[in-house]
Amino acid sequence: MPIVKFVKEQKEVEVPAGAYLRQAAISAGINVHQGVNGIGAGVNKVLNCYGLGQCGTCRVLITKGIENASPMRMMEKVKFTVPVGPLLPIPDPIACLAYVGNEETMRLSCRTKVLGDMEVETGPELSLFGETFFC
Repeated sequence: MPIVKFVKEQKEVEVPAGAYLRQAAISAGINVHQGVNGIGAGVNKVLNCYGLGQCGTCRVLITKGIENASPMRMMEKVKFTVPVGPLLPIPDPIACLAYVGNEETMRLSCRTKVLGDMEVETGPELSLFGETFFC
């Protein structure tokens, strides 16, 4: 069975292959809904989409073993690559947060299946003043 190491929490969890990363974290007592740079972690723990891929608060950075994660599907691609909401002509705040770097290894834990060993950083720090932040 694959082992997921949560770097910040210094915990290792053995999960069945194909398990969602969000569920593995929750079963280990780890809050993946950390908000932006730690702000809003308590609120996001309760007010989130509960694994439907809609809110983007469960974003994690896979620091090692990205090849052992399931491929990015449409919901994540929209969140992490499209600068405008799919139906609205206004910027999608979650999509814009993806443009501060690490787009290749940042994932939504609720949409990512664990297929092998990996190291994960929950609540990755975002530079809100990065040169690519303002889409």
